[in-house]
Amino acid sequence: MEPTVIVFFRLLVVLLCFLASAAIAHPGASIHVTADGRIFFVDTGGGVFVVGRDGRLTKHPGHAFHWFALDEDSRLAKTTWPSIPGAEFEAVGLHPTVVLSSDYPVAVGTDGALYFPRPIGETEWQFVRVAASGAQTVHARFPATTRMDGTIGYVNGLAAGADNVLYFSLDRSVRKIDAKGRVSTIVDNVQVPGCIRIPGVEAQLGPYLRGLDVAPNGTIFVAAAGCGAVLTISPKGVVTPVLRTTAPYSPTAVTVANGEVYVLEYLHTDSDDRSEWLPRVRKITSKGKVEMVVRGTR
Repeated sequence: MEPTVIVFFRLLVVLLCFLASAAIAHPGASIHVTADGRIFFVDTGGGVFVVGRDGRLTKHPGHAFHWFALDEDSRLAKTTWPSIPGAEFEAVGLHPTVVLSSDYPVAVGTDGALYFPRPIGETEWQFVRVAASGAQTVHARFPATTRMDGTIGYVNGLAAGADNVLYFSLDRSVRKIDAKGRVSTIVDNVQVPGCIRIPGVEAQLGPYLRGLDVAPNGTIFVAAAGCGAVLTISPKGVVTPVLRTTAPYSPTAVTVANGEVYVLEYLHTDSDDRSEWLPRVRKITSKGKVEMVVRGTR
């Protein structure tokens, strides 16, 4: 191959990598509440933060990754994590242990193992189970979806429910994986009435469903980051908006605790500068009132 051709292909690879990274650039999407009432959430520009039971905000050790899961029993504190090119896992702290993930959403199942999705080429996604010992198995598989621009659709959020059932979000749908690894669709082609476009979120992503959680009664709460809304999905698949934001703020993750819904929201910008993505946390009380919990970390 001629030297000029080699240089051309190298430049092409660099350009494609840049475009791919820009296309998936987004604020973090994890918030969790411990059994004793502490609120953990991710600030992609600053790291993991904790709201204590006294209401004070403190910085938690660990990198500023996109996702994390809480292991309250710290069974995963010394786990040897998989080596995945371009991705990283990190376990920090005890009771709870925060398991951080740079590139893929993660969840700790009721069996104490960590679960995460990974793409296999452009045709399949696998959900990997990592036991406390570090042993890995493929828990489930499903065909990859394709976005309107021809790129592979990503798994945007992952949550663990009762009986080791997992729930995950794609741009326009929510699916579940039962304890035997069988994948089924809960809702597909989700539409949000009155969708307000959010800076930095391409229209092709639709509602851009991201972080989600499931209440004890089976109701799913999911952040529609592309429409500035939090949605509920009933066990029968009925979709209802329950919270709206004012652009450029938009929700990226939710968690349900003690009858209340905590929502992580970010100030979205049409930029890849993480310092511009300012987080805040609000909650929907058991009486339906919306309250501010954290106005920001920076």
